[in-house]
Amino acid sequence: MANASTPAPAEPAKSPTHVAIIMDGNGRWAKQRGLIRSKGHEKGTESVRAAIRACRKLGIRYLTLYAFSVENWSRPKAEIDALMALLKKFLRDEVKELHENKVRLRAIGRLSDLPESVRHELTKAMQATEHYTEATLVLALSYGGRTEIAHAAQELARQVKAGTLDPEAIDEASIAAHLYAPDIPDPDLMIRTSGEMRISNFLLWQLSYSELYITDTLWPDFREEHMVKAIEEYSRRHRRFGGLV
Repeated sequence: MANASTPAPAEPAKSPTHVAIIMDGNGRWAKQRGLIRSKGHEKGTESVRAAIRACRKLGIRYLTLYAFSVENWSRPKAEIDALMALLKKFLRDEVKELHENKVRLRAIGRLSDLPESVRHELTKAMQATEHYTEATLVLALSYGGRTEIAHAAQELARQVKAGTLDPEAIDEASIAAHLYAPDIPDPDLMIRTSGEMRISNFLLWQLSYSELYITDTLWPDFREEHMVKAIEEYSRRHRRFGGLV
């Protein structure tokens, strides 16, 4: 369940259990090379593969990737169609990679927004890997942090309306229990590529006490050495959780 208890005292950061990544910079990568944006997205799939392998090598149990936001639906239809086709292909082709690395695939977000063919491939891939327990890849698809919190509030409101929940009993733990994946621990480290200094509606509840790492590297260029550098930086930090050193 997502951590909603009183944070522990400050201590030196160790290797993270959960890393979340905002994969930014595909469009700029393509523009720098005189290519259409979809080529940047295609190249970015290589970085996804590299990130999965790096996490397995580094012993990181959970990797969450911000693959498609609820706001991304406002992009031009041609780009959305290309992204959905690429996602469908990735889900179909990468199952072997997930098996080789013993990685379970999960997804969070408004999955019903996705095209039926994409949902089909997603379900197949999740079912094929659901028995793995050593590592988990979470894809945030049609995801928004505010949408997720609103969804949790709606679920709690239904219980109050049904008379099965006292409004006074609603606390951080009960809200966390109604998020999309309450059994997955909050990210220890959030990485954003391309140098942008914002979290873009990503895991708003879960990132409350996460360490942030911003790199100028564009996502299509992100490889194992960049992940190692982020983890090394994380290991030098002291996580205070609002307390004193």
